[in-house]
Amino acid sequence: MRVRQATAEDLDAVIHVGVTTWRATYPPITGEAYVEEGIAKWWAPDAVLPGIRAGTVLVAEVEDRVVAMASYSVFEDHLMLWKLYVLPDSQGSGAGSALLSEVIARAGDLPVRLTHLVGNDRAHAVYERLGFVESATVPSPIDDGPEEIVMERSAG
Repeated sequence: MRVRQATAEDLDAVIHVGVTTWRATYPPITGEAYVEEGIAKWWAPDAVLPGIRAGTVLVAEVEDRVVAMASYSVFEDHLMLWKLYVLPDSQGSGAGSALLSEVIARAGDLPVRLTHLVGNDRAHAVYERLGFVESATVPSPIDDGPEEIVMERSAG
């Protein structure tokens, strides 16, 4: 497996990872309407390409196939992990952990913060294993969506 910075040529693969993972993971937690609204809002090319161009999207590849992606940026006083998704058939392969380790390394002396949907217990357990601690609950960014759990990992 190889982790690298995404390029514009990866746009379709990054979107594929996000859309496929959202459709496989979120309907039981959120319902279909939330999933489709989120895909339209956060997985359209014009929503993904700016991060790729800014150098803040990473991909994990296995045999030249993108199987996972992460996007992040410095936000206020921390590094925010905005997205971390692994194709369902690659979950458990270490791709997500490899991406998250690279994001943490890029944070330097900043803490890393992320959110995940209430009810996504699998994500919560993964983040806890990697040293993240729950710090708050915030409203959904999509009307009628589930709350989100904020988790943080100290710098270093």
